[in-house]
Amino acid sequence: MRVFVTGASGHLGSAVVPELVRSGHHVVGLARSDTSAAALSAAGVQVHRGDLDDPAGLAAAAAAADGVIHLAFKHDAMAAGDYEGAVAADLRVVEALGHALAGTGKPLVGTSGTLGFAGLGRILIEADTLGTGPRVDAENAVVALAERGIRSSVVRLTPTVHSALDHHGFIPALISVARRSGVAAYVGDGANRWPAVHTLDAARLYRLALESAPAGARLHAVGDEQIPFRRIAEVIGRRLGLPVAGIEAAQAEAHFGFLAAHVQADNPSSSVLTQDLLGWKPVGPGLVEDLALGHYFDAPASAGA
Repeated sequence: MRVFVTGASGHLGSAVVPELVRSGHHVVGLARSDTSAAALSAAGVQVHRGDLDDPAGLAAAAAAADGVIHLAFKHDAMAAGDYEGAVAADLRVVEALGHALAGTGKPLVGTSGTLGFAGLGRILIEADTLGTGPRVDAENAVVALAERGIRSSVVRLTPTVHSALDHHGFIPALISVARRSGVAAYVGDGANRWPAVHTLDAARLYRLALESAPAGARLHAVGDEQIPFRRIAEVIGRRLGLPVAGIEAAQAEAHFGFLAAHVQADNPSSSVLTQDLLGWKPVGPGLVEDLALGHYFDAPASAGA
């Protein structure tokens, strides 16, 4: 299958692309810079130059493919404070890809997250939906494309997709905060729960979704269902030789910055239905085990997410 992949040179793309190639697919990867293009070429991937601000170019690449995996998101704009702009750009891209694939029966795999459902009060399952919200609108748009003759599906990622490939996600950011502040902190009693998934497990799920997910499927890339956030802070503190302490909610923004709301999120999530549907089973190390391997602490972590 000829597969067009946005975000092909990013953290997740750097695992999804080899997963596709090993399974015999021909990959066309989106590259917005010379550096990304060179990296994809070196990996034997055909390069499509462009970015998320060129929906027409993305639509043309999608029309020439047998399937599409949409991973890219304007994380740089989000980090700069323009989250609304990044969300709007993502929705425009989904609409452009949908227009290109309408009526073809080809697969389109989009990306969403479990974090938008934080505070549900129970374990999130794939059947849970929201009417609107940041990134939720794009998720719903992808699922709705099933009614337009596209075998569309969406993968909900956990707050942290972890591995040695992760250099700019929430875990590197938390490590940077701990190093800078001198304490590995959590908010309140730290009992709020995060799900997590290993990068390679997530990559395999994207491939399976491309190959066989039914139209309109919502899928969960979840390995660890619910890790108390305090446990994450404890491992970070131990690895850095720093004290671990709870802070009041009123202190969270000053301590964690843009991470303040995320570190307080209670987001337990299940992937049982996804595993049953596609025969996917996470096999990589869990987040706590991965942190214990030490690769996150080999060099100063990025403060970005």
